[in-house]
Amino acid sequence: MPIETTTPASKSDISAGLAHATTVRMHISEIARFLQDNLGQRLTARIAGISDPKQVGKWASGNTNPRPESEEQLRAALQVFQLIQYAESVYTARAWMIGMNPQLEDEAPALCIAAGRRRDVMSAARAYVDGS
Repeated sequence: MPIETTTPASKSDISAGLAHATTVRMHISEIARFLQDNLGQRLTARIAGISDPKQVGKWASGNTNPRPESEEQLRAALQVFQLIQYAESVYTARAWMIGMNPQLEDEAPALCIAAGRRRDVMSAARAYVDGS
């Protein structure tokens, strides 16, 4: 009878699973509020692809909802933020999101998400968490 071996889950796999579960369970108003609180209203608006930062406050209060494209961007930003936060801390996640990243041509991950490079940012986040 062959012996089955399983590869243990990496730190990023565990954090990514938690981040995904958190993100899909949150209402968009909670996501907007979280990102606004942790990244600021202007950067959150930029991630969402809108020019009026005050709109983020309206989403956060639940008065309005973003367009589907903006919601996708916000959910992606939250998921990456949560992945780093679960592995490290909220402070590290914030710094990672706004700092220059060598895996992203020295651009900030938050700005890369705004530019539609969500997969690149998630790959960079996983590499960071795994120590690569």
